[in-house]
Amino acid sequence: MSAIVCSHVDKAYGATTVIRDLNLSIEEHEFVVFLGPSGCGKSTLLRMLAGLEDISGGEVSIGGKVVNDLDPGDRGIAMVFQNYALYPHMTIFDNIAFGLRRQKVPAADIRKRVEAVSGTLGLEPYLGRKPAELSGGQQQRVAIARAMIKTPKVFLFDEPLSNLDAKLRNHMRVEIARLHQSLKTTTVYVTHDQLEAMTLADRIVLLKDGVIEQIGSPAEIYRRPANMFVAGFIGTPNMNFIDVTVGRAANGWTLTGAGTVLSMGGSGFHLQQGDRAVLGIRPPDLKTADTGATGILQGTADLIEFHGNDALVTFGSGGKEISALVPARECPALRAPVRYTFDEESIHLFDATSGASLRKQ
Repeated sequence: MSAIVCSHVDKAYGATTVIRDLNLSIEEHEFVVFLGPSGCGKSTLLRMLAGLEDISGGEVSIGGKVVNDLDPGDRGIAMVFQNYALYPHMTIFDNIAFGLRRQKVPAADIRKRVEAVSGTLGLEPYLGRKPAELSGGQQQRVAIARAMIKTPKVFLFDEPLSNLDAKLRNHMRVEIARLHQSLKTTTVYVTHDQLEAMTLADRIVLLKDGVIEQIGSPAEIYRRPANMFVAGFIGTPNMNFIDVTVGRAANGWTLTGAGTVLSMGGSGFHLQQGDRAVLGIRPPDLKTADTGATGILQGTADLIEFHGNDALVTFGSGGKEISALVPARECPALRAPVRYTFDEESIHLFDATSGASLRKQ
């Protein structure tokens, strides 16, 4: 068993609390990503699971066993760090085999297991080299191999790709995904990169200031964010937020803001006449409006960013800066007038005070 359960977990450094009453269950074989901005507590939480940080309150269990007071080596976990932590004077073979030698595993078994894990990660040609002779991506694969060879119950990854360039990050992300599909080991992965989280995770745990803001699959968090923080953190380009006032209409509701009045049925939201709300629209959900369309966002194209197949058009509307991601073939000229509309199914509404989603469950 390799399920992980955190019950009312706290972490404080003196008078400063960084993790507050956190409750979380991670299922066996699941790939869970801790995501959030710098300082949100995600690495601290990972280190508490590993036994590298003391737990100030609550319980952590792995495989049904409370591990609060267990040493890291007794928890059945293996951790891959951001900085690889390889021994520079040892060969790649010796780096991978180091943990097994400390456990006094017979040499023949060590060689067999090193060859198996290096074959899985494509490291066979490099076993006689030193770490300095390898690229960053290859060194990270060595660090993963060293963790894998111990056949742990749980893999813990602490921002393992942040030191790599963009191309290598993409390559290693694919390798980690394939590795998990092959091994099915319970995995907890820390990152501040939402692309890594969205492409790797079975579930994302999105943290802010030591508190879980939302837990869900990448699709759930993207499509149904629980609040404005989640909506603004997930998705590239960033979601547009427009302050609006809610009004009643004959066939539904109106949203007045950004120099326009938008009509909607509103049956999917909790709305009241006169409410102050925030309308959220993702740039890909804005579509070029036909001539004569009503209830649109319009302005002048102030900035155009070419993305290849798409272009990000930024324009001002009612004093608000708004972005639309459109097909490159529909890209307007700089300073040209633009008009965009959207489907009601694609919008989000949030309470202007609390930031909570107004969408009905």
